Amino acid sequence: MSGSHTATAPEEMTLDRETSEALWKMLSSGLLCDGLIKTSDGGAFPVHRVVMASFIRVYKRVIWVGTENVESVLEVTGYLYVSDLIKDCCEFLHSIMSLGKCISIDKVAKRYNCFVLESKTYRYRMQHFVEISKRSEEFFKLEINEVESLLSDENVNVVREKSVWKAALRWIEFNPANRVQHIARLLSCVRTGLVDLDFFVKKIQTHRYVAGNEACKPIVTDSLRFLHGPSVGARNDQVRTTPALARPRIPHELMFVIGGWMNGGPTTCIESYDSQADRWVKVESVDPAGPQAYHKCAVIGYDIYVIGDFNGQDFIRSVHCFNAHTKTWRSITPMHVKRGYVSVAVLNDIIYVMRGFDEREWQSSAETFDYRNNQWTVIASMNQQRSDACATAHNGYVYVTGGFSGSECLSSAERYDPEFDQWTAIASMRYRRSGIACIGFRDSIYAMGRFSGFFKLISVEKYSPETNTWTLLPNMHTAWSNFAVAVIDNIVFACGGLQDESETNRVSCYDPSSEQWYDATSMNEGRSAMAACVISGLPNVRDYVSYPRDNLRGEKCQKILDIFKANSRP
Repeated sequence: MSGSHTATAPEEMTLDRETSEALWKMLSSGLLCDGLIKTSDGGAFPVHRVVMASFIRVYKRVIWVGTENVESVLEVTGYLYVSDLIKDCCEFLHSIMSLGKCISIDKVAKRYNCFVLESKTYRYRMQHFVEISKRSEEFFKLEINEVESLLSDENVNVVREKSVWKAALRWIEFNPANRVQHIARLLSCVRTGLVDLDFFVKKIQTHRYVAGNEACKPIVTDSLRFLHGPSVGARNDQVRTTPALARPRIPHELMFVIGGWMNGGPTTCIESYDSQADRWVKVESVDPAGPQAYHKCAVIGYDIYVIGDFNGQDFIRSVHCFNAHTKTWRSITPMHVKRGYVSVAVLNDIIYVMRGFDEREWQSSAETFDYRNNQWTVIASMNQQRSDACATAHNGYVYVTGGFSGSECLSSAERYDPEFDQWTAIASMRYRRSGIACIGFRDSIYAMGRFSGFFKLISVEKYSPETNTWTLLPNMHTAWSNFAVAVIDNIVFACGGLQDESETNRVSCYDPSSEQWYDATSMNEGRSAMAACVISGLPNVRDYVSYPRDNLRGEKCQKILDIFKANSRP
């Protein structure tokens, strides 16, 4: 570890007036005094030693804390319990947290009972597990008990369970002569029921460490039994339980779908999506401002900003914010103008709001919101007025695609450069799209579905900023509109919307790596004109996921198997 930190002297202690008066009365009467301070002029003053001790501050000077002495300082301050200096040491260690140091910092936190720091290192190790297992020398030097504990933790952040298997192999291969004996212990940490059958057979069952290993045989047998068929646990007429080898881990990304139009009006309904279990969970927190539809959401940290909504009667300027950590709502400064059918994007923690309909005219104006000062700022107007378009941020720019001009649906698109406060036209899409859904993912912008002016679209196209071209992708399974999109676990999700003029709870997913669409579990409520967003690393993620985990039947695993089988057909 390297770095340094200057620990400052603590603030002076103060007591409230009532406590001070009570202590003074006791002191004046000599009640419970157990000490005497004598002065050089012969004076003597009775005191309470415990009170005097609490006000004597040994730590008065500025202390330099660096990697060379932080553990020594922690050892001494822990013994003397100088809480301010302990806090400074922990803040320094947290400031130098990295892939290569997080494990050693975690051990220091445990050794000196620094519980807050230990909690932070735990979250860091869970969040960055895959990178740590690939790049950290500290990972390769862990003892078997430590590796076993890490790999079996349900909070480990893995999109695919095969990452856990590969991490186990990397640890063994760092010192195979002494570690291959632990293969069965580590294989039992891998939730083999969550990998596809082809990977299990070709990469795990036949691996040289596993094949022929007697201790691995029961694990292989149970895994194959689960992967070969859906009949897991009890019989069909009994409650099924998910075996440990297929129990979903806790997700590190959560998708929220907020509001929307259902049963003839806007709704306050909020649902969260547990991607590891493929389950939707109803969120009880209700916006006190009431129901909303035709709005958009923006995420900064754990805050979800609900912008440009329609309350059933009017489009409104007000903006509401839901903090997913504290589960509280608050109002923020209203926008400069009303904006219905608005476009919203977040770039560098600044919210960009473009165009919309203010009940009188179609807007081309745009503004930004900075949460640090709770202020909206007007920026350059777009080149073309449009509403019901879609915006997304990507590689330092804000992109706006499609929409409705007031007279026709649009195929045009433009991007905003915040450095120069300038909008520039980019290549037009192949189809006109109003009510378009778009999202930036990896090196592309994805645009899909909605209305061309004549019919609902099933087509999907992808924009390359590098070549300034649009490319058609595989169509969605069906034509529908007014759905919400988000990316979670490297998969594009399209949720809800209008299908055959009725609100649907359908959820479809697009996997860019295989260029395939498939269906996920439907939402609890069918609705259209809602907004979707994703939050990562939420400390209280368990409040929004499906429980109990051992009662999940593993439909996501079965779905992956079905896709695999379909792809394997000649």
